[in-house]
Amino acid sequence: MELENIVANTVYLKAREGGSDNNKGKSKKWKKILQFPHISQCLDLINNIDVKYEYVVEQQPIGKTLFGEWCEFKGPEYHRCFLLGESLAKQYEVETDDQRQELVSIIRQQFLDNPESRKTLLIPEAEKLIEGEQLGNGPNKGLFYSFVQSVRSYLSGEPFREFTKSMYFHRYLQWKWLESQPVTHKTFRMYRVLGKGGFGEVCACQVRATGKMYACKKLEKKRIKKRKGEAMVLIEKQILEKINSRFVVNLTYAYETKDALCLVLTIMSGGDLKFHIYNMGGDPGLDINRTRFYAAEVVCGIEHLHKQGIVYRDCKPENILLDDNGHVRISDLGLAIVLPEGESVRGRVGTVGYMAPEVIDNERYSFSPDWFSFGCLVYEMIEGQAPFRARREKVKREEVDRRVKSEQERYSNKFSEDSKSFCQQLLVKNPTDRLGGKADRQGASLVKQHPFFQTINWRRLEAGIVDPPFVPDPHAVYAKDVLDIEQFSTVKGVNIDESDATFYAKFNTGCVSIPWQTEIIETDSYRQLNVFGPNNTRSPDLILEPAPQAKSGNCFPFRRKKKHVPRNQPVPINSSLLASLS
Repeated sequence: MELENIVANTVYLKAREGGSDNNKGKSKKWKKILQFPHISQCLDLINNIDVKYEYVVEQQPIGKTLFGEWCEFKGPEYHRCFLLGESLAKQYEVETDDQRQELVSIIRQQFLDNPESRKTLLIPEAEKLIEGEQLGNGPNKGLFYSFVQSVRSYLSGEPFREFTKSMYFHRYLQWKWLESQPVTHKTFRMYRVLGKGGFGEVCACQVRATGKMYACKKLEKKRIKKRKGEAMVLIEKQILEKINSRFVVNLTYAYETKDALCLVLTIMSGGDLKFHIYNMGGDPGLDINRTRFYAAEVVCGIEHLHKQGIVYRDCKPENILLDDNGHVRISDLGLAIVLPEGESVRGRVGTVGYMAPEVIDNERYSFSPDWFSFGCLVYEMIEGQAPFRARREKVKREEVDRRVKSEQERYSNKFSEDSKSFCQQLLVKNPTDRLGGKADRQGASLVKQHPFFQTINWRRLEAGIVDPPFVPDPHAVYAKDVLDIEQFSTVKGVNIDESDATFYAKFNTGCVSIPWQTEIIETDSYRQLNVFGPNNTRSPDLILEPAPQAKSGNCFPFRRKKKHVPRNQPVPINSSLLASLS
């Protein structure tokens, strides 16, 4: 049995490392899988997708990349504006005040002080920069944002209209066509079981076309139906679909098999915080610096959820996962709920020992329970045990709930003054007196101001450029042995029928746009496939010409089956549509 675990781990680690060839885990047929369709087969997408600048350039990773390439091709006027509006503006966001001043000096030197460069920036705010405004810090830093906004406003006008007539935009449509293709079990290779959720196993998987590793959360159809969990599953999927945060696991694919619904999520190879608190040798618990770093990233994740009106309701060590580099993300949004602005909810939902008093008492609440659960998490990271229940303590649920509502947590000498104060303010019983509890969706801004986080540079942390205090061993598997993960029993007495089809159709939506495009870029698939013709001309798949009409060679055409047109073949283009594109 030990041999089975060794084999499963070896195969999984080999896949994580990219395999033994130069394709880095990609299928030998990966270029065929991602072959571009002829542009004539993609033009109808214009009527079905958002083609505004705010979406194509500012939200779509491939759209932004192609627009940048087009700007560079068009010449210095557009290219300089793009670099200022997109690249340097983001760098400015994460720098310290001193570094911002230095960056502004570089911008002025490269883009504004040179008379030739000034000709390519016909934007009013540029003149204010040239006149010597100090933008790095203080009250004038708003001028930089005004300048960047003017650049973006300029690019979204005539330059973007020109872009939508170009082969670069047509290539974007080809990528969107690939993105819209059905996803099935054949899209992936499956590896070892990493854990289990409420409705099924969580396995490691790899996309055949790109070699990218993910975690596949399988939700058994019969188990969902037996527990009447359709609404919960769909809510989790829809919430994950709308989130794009480096502090929350991202959903990239949603598909179905004969027996299961599958969510393909960010793989977190470093294990969960419960494993690191209790199973890494020595006394349970983490040092203050590690605790502070993880707590800060979790705050950013909760903030992202709250700003979108999402109450998490299940913050605990098992649900906070580490990635390969040591950063953490929030996972398992099965109990989350979306709250409309100004509304509240009632529901005894969560994990015993982490639920806030107002949840236990079934009172109405909005976002305050998440800060109580977060306080329990921080306490457990430092102390090495939860605040209201010792590890492996056999105690009834009612007793734990009583402790949460009426007992004060105890603090050992593991706590610094700041960390003790931080936990005490988060674990206040009354939600209106709790840190972050009465600020509705803006609670994170108050939590961030606590002295416990005084050494955290939030701009740099949110940009993902702060080095984690611990990096997982890339050759280790931070998961239970395969045979130690309890298997699900077979569900009996439940049949899947046509009445379930509507629910499955809502779930089975395929690729999620932003994560999928990010995958294409990060795995080098974009660079290798995004090739145009000689001297930057249209490649054959991008040539806009009406396809010749097929001639009928049979006097009984109704007897012949309609053939499927291969993706690389042109199809007839509506003449009015063709005229609008040229």
